[in-house]
Amino acid sequence: MLKVDNLYVSYGPVKALSGVSLKVEEGSIVSLLGPNGAGKTTTLKTICGFLKPDKGKVIFSDRDITGHAPEDIVRLGISMVPEGRRIFPELTVKENLILGTYIRKDKKKSLKDLDKIYSYFPVLKERENQLAGTLSGGEQQMLAIGRALMSNPKILLLDEPSLGLAPILVQEIFSIIKEINKSGMSVLLVEQNAYQALKISNYSYILEVGKIAFEGKSEELLKTKEVRKYYLGR
Repeated sequence: MLKVDNLYVSYGPVKALSGVSLKVEEGSIVSLLGPNGAGKTTTLKTICGFLKPDKGKVIFSDRDITGHAPEDIVRLGISMVPEGRRIFPELTVKENLILGTYIRKDKKKSLKDLDKIYSYFPVLKERENQLAGTLSGGEQQMLAIGRALMSNPKILLLDEPSLGLAPILVQEIFSIIKEINKSGMSVLLVEQNAYQALKISNYSYILEVGKIAFEGKSEELLKTKEVRKYYLGR
C-alpha cells in the first residue's frame, strides 16, 4: 500500500534521513521507532508532502507521490495526526471534526461519518458543542485522530499519539488505534513508547540518526536482545 524507497532528506547542510526504506501493507499497523532526532517525524512529513526529499521515492497504491502537495496527498487517502494534536481551540469539537471533511465531495456521507467517530470516542459526542481548547490532553488527542479519520483515509499516520498523556490514557489511545485498525484502516505509527508500539504493531522499524538500525516483525523485535537493552530498557 505505502512504500518509502531509499529516502534522503536534508535540512540545509544537515542530513536528516539517509537511505530510509519502509513499507506498510494494507490492513497492517507498522511502527516507526527511535530516539529524538532520529528522523521519525521527518519521514512522516516527507510522506505527506511537507518536505521534499533530496533523493528517493514515496509510492502509495502503486503511484509515485514524491513531492506532491499535501492537500493532493490527503485526497489520495493519506491522513496524518501531527505531534502536538494541532486542534483549533476556539472551535467546538464538532466544528473541528467537520473541518476534517474539507477535501471530501460526499458531504452528506461525511456528516454521517460523525457517528462512526463518536462510536470510537463517545466522550467527543458528549462534548461536541464544547470548545476544543477546554478538553483534556487525552480528549484533544482523540479529537485530532477523529478529525483525521473524517477525511476518510486509506492509511492513518500518527505522530507520537501518547505524548504527554497519563499512563491510563496511553492505554486507552493504543486500544483505540487497535480498534481503528480492526475496521480495515492501515496505520503507520511514530511513537517513543517503544514497548506499547511494538505490542500493537505487526512490523516495526527502528531509526538511528536517519538510518534504519533494526527492522522486523514486532513480536520478534520484542525478544531481540539489542532492542530490549537500548530501546526498551529491559
